Amino acid sequence: MVPSLLFEVMLVGLLGIGSQWVAWRYRLPAIVIMSITGLLAGPVLGLMNPEEDFGDLYNPIISVAVAIILFEGSLNLSFKEIRGLGRPVFRISTIGAFLAWILGSLTAHYIAGLNWAAAFVIGGLFIVTGPTVIMPLLRQSKLKPRPAKILKWEGIIVDPIGALLAVFAFEIITFLTASSPDGSQLLIFFAASLFAVILGWGCGKGIGWMFETGHIPEFLKSPAVFIVVIACFTLADEIVHETGLLAVTSMGMTLANMGISSVADMRHFKENVSLLLISAIFIMLTASLDMETLLKVLDPNIIGYVLLMMLIVRPLSIFLSTIGTDLALNEKILLSWIAPRGIVALTVSGYFASILSEGGYADATLITTITFALVFTTVVAHGFSIGWLANKLHLSMEGRPGTLIVGSNNFTVNLARSLQKAKAPVIIVDTSWERLRKAREAGIPFYHGEMLSEQTEYHLDTIPYDYMIAATEYNSYNALVCTTFMPEYGRTNVFKVSPYRHDLNGMGDIVNKVGGRILFRQDLSLADLNEKTRQNYIFRQTNITNQYSYKQYLNEKDENTVLLYIMKPSGIMKYYSEELRVTPEPGDTVVSLTPPVKEKQKIQRRLENQRSNGNGKSKQ
Repeated sequence: MVPSLLFEVMLVGLLGIGSQWVAWRYRLPAIVIMSITGLLAGPVLGLMNPEEDFGDLYNPIISVAVAIILFEGSLNLSFKEIRGLGRPVFRISTIGAFLAWILGSLTAHYIAGLNWAAAFVIGGLFIVTGPTVIMPLLRQSKLKPRPAKILKWEGIIVDPIGALLAVFAFEIITFLTASSPDGSQLLIFFAASLFAVILGWGCGKGIGWMFETGHIPEFLKSPAVFIVVIACFTLADEIVHETGLLAVTSMGMTLANMGISSVADMRHFKENVSLLLISAIFIMLTASLDMETLLKVLDPNIIGYVLLMMLIVRPLSIFLSTIGTDLALNEKILLSWIAPRGIVALTVSGYFASILSEGGYADATLITTITFALVFTTVVAHGFSIGWLANKLHLSMEGRPGTLIVGSNNFTVNLARSLQKAKAPVIIVDTSWERLRKAREAGIPFYHGEMLSEQTEYHLDTIPYDYMIAATEYNSYNALVCTTFMPEYGRTNVFKVSPYRHDLNGMGDIVNKVGGRILFRQDLSLADLNEKTRQNYIFRQTNITNQYSYKQYLNEKDENTVLLYIMKPSGIMKYYSEELRVTPEPGDTVVSLTPPVKEKQKIQRRLENQRSNGNGKSKQ
């Protein structure tokens, strides 16, 4: 029985999100898993062929999805973010893109054997990287801010430029090979590109003005933005193909730099939609390939072309375009290697393969094969190597997951000091210089400012921190901070101190149910934790082994001990909470807040530890 179209839609979504989960669970590059899954479901096992099954709807679905993904990415392109990075980003997006186009076209002609027409079209197309492949890699690799921002800006800005260069190359070829050349087509192309930029700017300004003046209610804001994005893309694309990408990029950047709070509120929702679309589109595109295309990838000329694009063309374009900038050598090396191609290259190549074939260019049939070869090779090679290379070049934030603590007081300063001893990144944020004095004296990294302020978003680098703890004396503020940052950090990574002691006017129950999870125990308020530190409670590390089990540790620990967090040999950390199950295994280290131990008891414990051959060691 042939599966229904509804079943195939379900299968695409299931495979896409399933691939994302497998990648998260086993710490693998998501785009690699999605590509392999699509190939298995399509050409290998023959479970589906979305291009045939969806028929006339296939290309519009892909186009709209790409437009929304590109808009969501450009919505993060605030000019405040690239202070000090403007020159490298501009050089790479202009000079670097032009060099990559010329060098890539020459390589396609002389190595892959394409004629000049197809070579220049594909050369323009392959300068793109794009948010669909760059964003998952950045989430996976935890790069330092400078190279991460440059790769993000390049991917989003060059994405529409690459598609436009391919269109421009085609228009030039059509003009030069025509029996009676007509320059009006070139003028239409440039006019349409300018129109797309203006249209995107106008749509961004218009929707921003309506948000600010209250002409659109809150419940309609997200749907309104999506409809305007699709309309903006479609209007520009109807005039000249692929200018729609330029229009939605212009619209996103306009909104990003208007400082509208409503846009920031919707960003996490749009990120979720974008993630769903990326997952589905990668499955659909790879599942629509045929075995003939896959087998052609093994052609020596195509293999040579892919290797030259990765090892020669990309490094040359980066190193030449960044001459005179302040980029360090290790940053240039990383940027020279990381250039995965993605959805835009796959979708646009299919369009040009068909129109070049109709124009009588025999080599056009190779465009799809070459595109897939470069996309799959770069996705796999860069997906698996970015973390390793970033570590080797000292451009990675890898290590133990960090903790951002909101609120400076006795307990949080001592907690931060224990995290430092565990070699985990930590920072304390507070609005008061007086409260931050303890952190400064203890040598704890700190940030003076309001955590909920928009300025903090631009000045405080949050990349190293996977956990957030709200530990101020104001329970409602703690709940608000947790609620605000829960979409960014994840529900299981945001904590607040218990509001148990300061239950005023019945508000405690409400505060207890909103925001993050209760840190440690519900019967321990911040006042209780501060009191324990004043009583000289000790932050103690206890190793769990096969001989000294966790169950044995729980039976022997003092009843007043507070279990704080565990550290695993792999670098993973987990905070204790009554709402989360934390079960240490042999090899893990439990960090606890322990009552002061008398000297005699310390000596006795040391002797017991020595008699048990060092098993279950505890150290202050």
